[in-house]
Amino acid sequence: MPRRLNDGEPGRFTATALLLIGLISCVIVYAVFSTILRPQDRRLVDSAVRFTEGSRGHDAAEEGGGGCCRGIDNLELWGPAVKWGTDFKFNSSDGCCKACKVMCSGNDGPCLCDSWVFCGNKDACGSKFGECWLKKQKDVLVPDRQGGGEKVMWTSGLIFGQGQGIVGFETEHGVIHVKLHPECAPHSVYYILSLLTLRHCAGCQFHRAENRGSYWDSEGNHVKNAPFGPPYAMIQGILHAEGNMFTPIPTEHCPTISRGSVAWVGSGPEFFISLANHHEWKQSYTVFGSVLPEDMDVVETIAGLPTRADVWNSVNVSVLEKPVSLTVWRMKTGQEQEETGS
Repeated sequence: MPRRLNDGEPGRFTATALLLIGLISCVIVYAVFSTILRPQDRRLVDSAVRFTEGSRGHDAAEEGGGGCCRGIDNLELWGPAVKWGTDFKFNSSDGCCKACKVMCSGNDGPCLCDSWVFCGNKDACGSKFGECWLKKQKDVLVPDRQGGGEKVMWTSGLIFGQGQGIVGFETEHGVIHVKLHPECAPHSVYYILSLLTLRHCAGCQFHRAENRGSYWDSEGNHVKNAPFGPPYAMIQGILHAEGNMFTPIPTEHCPTISRGSVAWVGSGPEFFISLANHHEWKQSYTVFGSVLPEDMDVVETIAGLPTRADVWNSVNVSVLEKPVSLTVWRMKTGQEQEETGS
């Protein structure tokens, strides 16, 4: 009920005000020091969020509105279930994948689902046919694998949320951060994740460099009436650690190559990063990732290094005089940074 302030209340009001001022000061100091101590990581996380939002719209338009949603046959991923497949069923793996994707599309926190497992072989699955298990990995870059091979009846896939699924290609000229696309190129991404578990990546390198010349502008757009190369506006290399066996990667999603696209040459392990929008290449290459926009200057630097002329299969190319070695490492998400305090 309404009442008047008595003589004792001003003192209490003053104490409360001082307490609030002290709390606000602590919050401001914490925010300032957090920004100072971790400016680069936070910048990359925020950039990845913005980039993911933009690329989702592009993928959806290119795929006819739904975007990619693919998995790997004969693979069963383990992990805590957030949706039990015994009472959650679909007619296709695409439906199961999209159900997980919906739980990983918000802007207000980590993905509730980052992996899915579907049983789509009627003969092998029997009563389990159509089961869709949605799961949450402890570490989505090191998914818990229960089994693989022809005897496994399950199909599994990964979903990377905003700021997730980013690996770094570290070179002497800087780090190239790449956002991986498991929904479009699951086999390719699984291979890249396997490189993260190795102690070294000896043999991983860039060995070919073709700048944009005067044929493409700084945004990757082709200059009207200009030829399409050489130079071909790309850098090429190999992602294969010496001493390790390599299994050719099947052809996956092949969109139009754009500036920043990271794609395989054939079935790998040769790959390239595009400096331009190459509509003239049609849809010929499996794209498994995209370079974060602010790291394209590192790619441009490598493309501008000294080269020597060579001929590959009757094509004039520019080969680096000194190959640029690279290592592959993971980038921590904002949540992981907070949990580890680094």
